[in-house]
Amino acid sequence: MTKVEAVIQPSRLDAVKDILIELGVEGMTIFDIRGHGRQKGHVESYRGREYAVDLLPKIKLEIVVPDDRVEITINAILTGAATGKIGDGKIFLSKVDEAIRIRNQDRGSAAL
Repeated sequence: MTKVEAVIQPSRLDAVKDILIELGVEGMTIFDIRGHGRQKGHVESYRGREYAVDLLPKIKLEIVVPDDRVEITINAILTGAATGKIGDGKIFLSKVDEAIRIRNQDRGSAAL
């Protein structure tokens, strides 16, 4: 099993989520987060005063999928999240040793 973590633009969440659901990805956890990458935020002006906005709003998706569904999941996120502009986000992959469903103690891929 692999954990797919994606940090994306908030405006792209619905597109990504719709594609994932259409492909049969059954479970995902979504967080509202703040952060920045290489762009380091930006400067805004409010009532004539400038201030730095260095932590931008982002969405983080966490999805655990069987190893044979990893590429499909990655491609779905890339398709839904990409705008071609700086700040589109990142995808991180990590191995998951075990998953256990609390309700009935199913283990492994059956718990997903």
